[in-house]
Amino acid sequence: MWGMEGSTLRAKLEKAKDAGFDGIEMGVPADPQEKKELGALLKDLGLALIAQQWTTGAGPSEHMRSFEEQYARSADLRPLSVNSHTGRDVFTLNQNLEIFDAAERLEKDRGVAVVHEIHRGRATFSALSTFELLEALPKLRLTADFSHWCCVHESLLEDQAKRVDRAIAHSHHIHARVGHAEAPQVPDPRAAEWKIAVDAHLRWWQAIVAARKAEGASSLTICPEFGPPPYLVTLPDTGLPIVDLWEVNRYMKDFLSGRLLM
Repeated sequence: MWGMEGSTLRAKLEKAKDAGFDGIEMGVPADPQEKKELGALLKDLGLALIAQQWTTGAGPSEHMRSFEEQYARSADLRPLSVNSHTGRDVFTLNQNLEIFDAAERLEKDRGVAVVHEIHRGRATFSALSTFELLEALPKLRLTADFSHWCCVHESLLEDQAKRVDRAIAHSHHIHARVGHAEAPQVPDPRAAEWKIAVDAHLRWWQAIVAARKAEGASSLTICPEFGPPPYLVTLPDTGLPIVDLWEVNRYMKDFLSGRLLM
């Protein structure tokens, strides 16, 4: 849903449906009536839901409460999974582990799977921090968004192969945005000058597909997640985007459908 244009929630969901998407990824509204509307629209249009949430607060205890509130709200709609921006990069490993432990307990109680997104500013902000989490929590499931690590490590992760492989083994959802050494989003994945970055991400995503198939999974969720400005490059002074965001995300859907060997 990030960056989608549309006059109403129905219009946005219909736009996704008409473009051939199987579902939508978005935050579940806190307002009960809006949440009810979302559930009814998803059922009416036959769209799946991945619920997105973002833990907030000054310290770990506030982040735990934030996770619980948002997770309970999302779980009511029985999404395929809850994709969470969890913890903070400024917390210690043990502080972040408190939050992840609390999340795991909630997941067991409600039965809706949680995937924790690789993301700057979060507990998973770097390959190293995530590797430490996985060492402590071997059942942790991730949303693979390696575009963030490209930016954090200022590379296409050539020197992080061991940690990337570990993350791939734990990845159960993909955010298909292409990053590069200087930013978490290439200006246009269709442009020839970004082929090396696109190919690097394709290798990681294909490895995730292979890992899930080896476990016997029959499906894998992927969200093309190229975002609006300031992620999307704009022309100086005018603020006009250099590409059409919707067309880029539609292109990624079709591109991956043809390239990833499911």
